[in-house]
Parts: sequence; structure tokens; C-alpha cells
Amino acid sequence: MSGVWVFKNGVVRLVENPGADALQGATRGKVLVHLPTNQVVTSYEVLERMLTSMGWERYYNDPDLLQFHKRTTIHLISLPKDFNKLKSMHMYDIVIKNRNVFEVRDT
Repeated sequence: MSGVWVFKNGVVRLVENPGADALQGATRGKVLVHLPTNQVVTSYEVLERMLTSMGWERYYNDPDLLQFHKRTTIHLISLPKDFNKLKSMHMYDIVIKNRNVFEVRDT
């Protein structure tokens, strides 16, 4: 295992290829794909339609976030209000809470 150890906010972690994350973000992004239809999620309207069909409900407690809650679980999906600020960590949160329905792919 090679790389650089980074100490930040009291936490030490190994960065295996320093600088690659910045370079990769500039050249290649991620997209959220709805597996049953093989459709790329291009807006919150599309995502909301997909999530509500699976039992997720909009949660209106925070005006700065777009949130969804499923009554049968304790899960809460929190997303930035602006779709352009949606990052891969938000996409993976959706994937984890909806296994076998969504997938994150490289563009």
C-alpha cells in the first residue's frame, strides 16, 4: 500500500493517489442511474417521481435542504436544494438506502 498519510481535524487517513481526486473531478463526473429504467437522474423532479413511487415522502422541515423520508424505515435522505450541488456522496446515500434500485456510474 502506497500513498500519503493526511492528518486533518484530528483524523489520520491514507490517501493512495494524492491529487488524483481533483484531477478526476475535472475530467470525469458521476451520475445517478435508476436501474429498472436505466434512466440517468437529471433533475430533482425526476428523482422525486422515482422516490415517491417507492414510498418515500417529501420532508419539509429544513428550507435549505430537499429531504425524503420513508415511513417504514428510519432513513432520511438529505440533498442540497440546488441540483447542481448534488455530489457523489449524496448519490451514494440514495443508493445505500435503495439497494438494487439506483447505481452511481462514471460519466
